[in-house]
Amino acid sequence: MFRAALIALALSTAPLAAQEGQGDPQVAPVPGGAVLTIDIDRLFTESLFGHRVAEEYRAATEELGAENRRIEAELTAEEQALTDRRATMEPGDFRAEAEAFDARVQAIRAEQDAKERALQEHLTQGRDAFLSAAAPVLGELMREAGASVILDRRSVFLALGTVDLTEDAIAAIDAAIGDGAGPGPAPAP
Repeated sequence: MFRAALIALALSTAPLAAQEGQGDPQVAPVPGGAVLTIDIDRLFTESLFGHRVAEEYRAATEELGAENRRIEAELTAEEQALTDRRATMEPGDFRAEAEAFDARVQAIRAEQDAKERALQEHLTQGRDAFLSAAAPVLGELMREAGASVILDRRSVFLALGTVDLTEDAIAAIDAAIGDGAGPGPAPAP
């Protein structure tokens, strides 16, 4: 998804830079200009925005883990209580309670799995919001360098003359959007 967004950024920014540069020869992109690379994972994880999203994810994951442990302890105690009463119950009554207990366990498991998926989706949305907020900054860095494209470093097998922009991009993105929680672009909910 990040690669596609970067390709879209490169394609959408190059014509824009060309249009902006019509009256200013210093801004016009160089045909076959520089190729820049970035480490997309580092860009996200080492930025203030990425740190905030990762911290929110870690805290929510820990909270969900604690909730899961509490529920597991409650269900284990309930199962043990049902097992202890089995000897004094009619087989049909025990079977009905055991089936009801199993159905509840399955429903709780589905609910907790949905919470886990929601956390993963929130992390994905945070990464997507970061890339959307970072795209103009990356576009400006690309324009300033007279580059034609920014590639994910992992996508490049062998190249001459590429410049890794990751460090500069992190600094520029941090300066432009910070952690994304304040005024300006913010992550998707």
